[in-house]
Amino acid sequence: MNKQYLSGFAAIFIALLIIAPGIAGAAPKIGCTVPDAYQNVTACQAKNILENKDVFLLDVRTPAEYNYSHIEGATLIPLKNVPAHDPVNLSDDKLLPNRMKELPKDKNTKIVVYCYSGKRGGIASQMIADAGYKRVYNIQGGLTAWVNEGYPVVIDSAKWSANYPHYP
Repeated sequence: MNKQYLSGFAAIFIALLIIAPGIAGAAPKIGCTVPDAYQNVTACQAKNILENKDVFLLDVRTPAEYNYSHIEGATLIPLKNVPAHDPVNLSDDKLLPNRMKELPKDKNTKIVVYCYSGKRGGIASQMIADAGYKRVYNIQGGLTAWVNEGYPVVIDSAKWSANYPHYP
């Protein structure tokens, strides 16, 4: 083999070694990213989602919190007991982990989840997404954010004033 051809071959080989990893890295990666199991949304975004008729609205707070105030149309399924918000200790069969069968059967139903501040809502949203639901939305800031935006809630005015005096 002639040295001129060998030099050309070596140059092409080295170029391929340099370029090939870049080309491989530019290829789309299929199955390498995990989509968000649920989405955190603002109260404004949640309100827009709720304007659609086919939405399941889930309140994961305690019964006492729900009785003080809740978003109209919400279904109450508490995530867990929270003695600071409700002295009643519910049995495990009354909490969300054991009541998942009460969620819509259609896993493509939009589910908007909320709690008081967004933390329990995030935990519940992840649990629901892990159960196979594809369109789960947690209201960031929970009911507090909803009220701060001026959106309506169903309230027991006496209980609300006694327990949430900082929200007139």
